[in-house]
Amino acid sequence: MISRSHTFKEIRYKAAREALTGIKVGVVARKYDVSPKTIRNWVKGYQETFGADAIPSIDEQLDEARRVAELEEKLDLALKALGEKEIENNILRELLKKSKSLSMTGSTSLRRSSIRE
Repeated sequence: MISRSHTFKEIRYKAAREALTGIKVGVVARKYDVSPKTIRNWVKGYQETFGADAIPSIDEQLDEARRVAELEEKLDLALKALGEKEIENNILRELLKKSKSLSMTGSTSLRRSSIRE
């Protein structure tokens, strides 16, 4: 179970990252229901813990967002192809079952006809 202090620390880090990425301190403060001074203190603590360069630049964030979008598109295509293959496999299984049942029915009728002769 996650301790309360650990959860609170994660919330502080999240708020600090939001402020460092360019969201106004007042907006972040309202979101987390704390004062802007508190957010500035959290940002200072975050920078002391992780360093001033811990937050990627806007260009790096945009590149990462593009990369994620591209990967999500590839995943969607892969999932679609997988679904199509599953449908094909199900159709082939059904055909195989039908062909087995027909071959068993046909062999039974052949045996009966050969016994009669």
